[in-house]
Amino acid sequence: MSPTTPPDPTGAHPAGGRVGATYRVQVRPGFDLDTTAALADYLAALGVTHLYSAPLLTATPGSAHGYDVVDHRAVNPELGGEAARVRLVRALRAAGLGLVVDIVPNHAGVARPAANPAWWDVLRRGRDSAYARWFDIDWDRGRLLLPVLADDPDALADLTVVDGELRYHEHRFPIADGTDGGHPAQVHDRQHYELVSWRRGDAELTYRRFFAVSDLAGLRVEDPEVFAATHAEVLRWVAAGEVDGIRVDHPDGLRDPADYLARLRAAAPGVWLVVEKILEYGEELPDWPVDGTTGYDALAPVCGLFVDPAAEGHFTALDARLTGRHTSWQDLTHRSKREAATRLLAAELTRLATLVPEVEPVPARAALAELAACFPVYRGYPPHGARHLAVARAEAGRRRPELTGALDAVTRRLRDPADELARRFPQLTGAVMAKGVEDTAYYRWSRFVALNEVGGTPAHFGVTPAEFHRFAAARQARWPASMTTLSTHDTKRGEDVRARLAVLAELPRRWAERVTAFTAAAPLPDPAFAHLLWQTAVGAWPIERDRLHAYVEKAAREASVATSWADPDPAFEDALHAVVDRMYDDPALHAELTAFAAEITPAGWSNALGQKLVQLAMPGVPDTYQGTELWDNSLVDPDNRRPVDFAARRELLARLDAGWLPPVDADGAAKLLVVSRTLRLRRDHPELFTGYRPVAAHGPAGAHAVAFDRGGALAVATRLPLGLARAGGWRDTSLTLPVHEMTDLFTGRVYSDPQVPVADLLATLPVALLAPAESVEAAR
Repeated sequence: MSPTTPPDPTGAHPAGGRVGATYRVQVRPGFDLDTTAALADYLAALGVTHLYSAPLLTATPGSAHGYDVVDHRAVNPELGGEAARVRLVRALRAAGLGLVVDIVPNHAGVARPAANPAWWDVLRRGRDSAYARWFDIDWDRGRLLLPVLADDPDALADLTVVDGELRYHEHRFPIADGTDGGHPAQVHDRQHYELVSWRRGDAELTYRRFFAVSDLAGLRVEDPEVFAATHAEVLRWVAAGEVDGIRVDHPDGLRDPADYLARLRAAAPGVWLVVEKILEYGEELPDWPVDGTTGYDALAPVCGLFVDPAAEGHFTALDARLTGRHTSWQDLTHRSKREAATRLLAAELTRLATLVPEVEPVPARAALAELAACFPVYRGYPPHGARHLAVARAEAGRRRPELTGALDAVTRRLRDPADELARRFPQLTGAVMAKGVEDTAYYRWSRFVALNEVGGTPAHFGVTPAEFHRFAAARQARWPASMTTLSTHDTKRGEDVRARLAVLAELPRRWAERVTAFTAAAPLPDPAFAHLLWQTAVGAWPIERDRLHAYVEKAAREASVATSWADPDPAFEDALHAVVDRMYDDPALHAELTAFAAEITPAGWSNALGQKLVQLAMPGVPDTYQGTELWDNSLVDPDNRRPVDFAARRELLARLDAGWLPPVDADGAAKLLVVSRTLRLRRDHPELFTGYRPVAAHGPAGAHAVAFDRGGALAVATRLPLGLARAGGWRDTSLTLPVHEMTDLFTGRVYSDPQVPVADLLATLPVALLAPAESVEAAR
């Protein structure tokens, strides 16, 4: 269906609901469901088959993301409520599109208790609440601790009783029946909950959280009644035929993900079901009743394909020279994971230690923390969990031989899948991996930050074409409907920032020279973080000053070396912000930074187009994160949730549809061309994307081409463009086409000779998408 084709009058959407490609929209207050509905015609013209929305259920008032659901019974009124959801579905169907929704089974928002009826009732009635079983609370440890007070021993003096509620500044809490009367502190002492200092949260909380976020309380969806109550509304949409796909947030936090997903699949048998499961390098997705993951396992090899593995030694040496030490990634991650287990997640660790009464508390905690720090993946699942546990036990014993007795005792318990300890320990290991690696180690190890990405492995430097082809062929065989992505609301850097940073791997000596000059001109007390800062700056430049200031402050606090969220260091942060200001205010430094960014930008564009084509054309269901159909220099959230100029994108797409062939330039139209033409071909001719076969480029520059045939559609991308230029270009390198008479979707050129010189094929753009000529017209 071309973008001008009228929608099917029956209201049917593509292939009876088949999810072919998605477009992620961060629906939120300020960009509500009606605003989203207005995008339907643009998304249809772009070529996607489904809108992929952020969570829609009622969230904490003002929530910018929706992952803090407070009421599972209704659509968020700040998004327009149920009426707006119905209007969205109608608008999508009228445009020939379907809907994929994001759900959050692991946790609920409790930052504002009055907004969450179930949590409010638990605070008011304690164990007697009808909702007490909803939340994963350890009632045996006493009152429910709420970490909301200032870090002041006299904080309770600020409590008041107003309108039958306890108030602490802007915070409101219920009062149990018959417990009012007297001083507010006395009323507080009679409640089922206890307000404590925010500093006690990580160490003493009596409820399971999402990672270390005390405002997100763990749900017990393993309980059938809780599952039914928290999923009824979304499943109502599914039953009505209004939802075609479900994205499950953070399944690793659940007590039994496999059982949960089996129940969800049984309740929604016809939907496309993907899980936000982060897989380590080489790890396989368990055989769950799902269609795949949300794509991080594809992100790493796709981006790595454009990184030169030969540069690893140079960057390792540079890191050692800049920091004055050799950093072991294995030791760094172990240390940061152990810190996460014993500090950020100390409350969860304490709860587990109480389940091992046969071991003294101190060694029990130490053994559990060490096993979690040594666990090689997020969490283990039967039957492979035993293998991962064995790896963790061996490494923990090597690092802490004095804990042998405790490690043996704990490990024996963890081998029994029916043991309560064994059921809860995996919930800890996933949180330890996420907080220790993604949210800490990625900000500490700055050897080459293009690789420091969710689902990635920074120690695995680049991906060869042969390695990528093996991955893609296996994906086609096992998980052909799994999502692929390059950017999400959780990625540390946008896809085009990583693409430009990949260029540094082609000129490691030049980068070493530049970063040495930059850090000398504007020194920072933490040299490792300084290297992260300068890589980020050249990857995203030009970037607004306030955005870079916000990023570096968050990144430094996440690293938790020279400053942290709990204990910010004003002197270091002042020095950090001073370096950022120097980038803009020092004329010489600003000119040097701008010149270097401009020097690597064209090759960065080539990488960006290449990785985008590969991601969109490879096996899987491709997702485009909002706005990334043009150049995007986003950094970590909330930067990657900034408003998107859809009017500009509509205008550019209209120009492309009018026949304009853009150069590879700064406005991003070339990327929009690649995105729209690839998505349209996939939508209109899915039969061309049913297989996977690597296609070799023959000739002196063959290693710089990555090509594959999807069963009729042939994708070709340039890799390592600077090395290609240094070697004299494509020269006599050629590709063999699968059939005669193929057309490049991007340029319109027709090729009838089975042997095509790559120099001709990629003369206009560094990428090409070829299809049989008769299949092309609608997609162009």
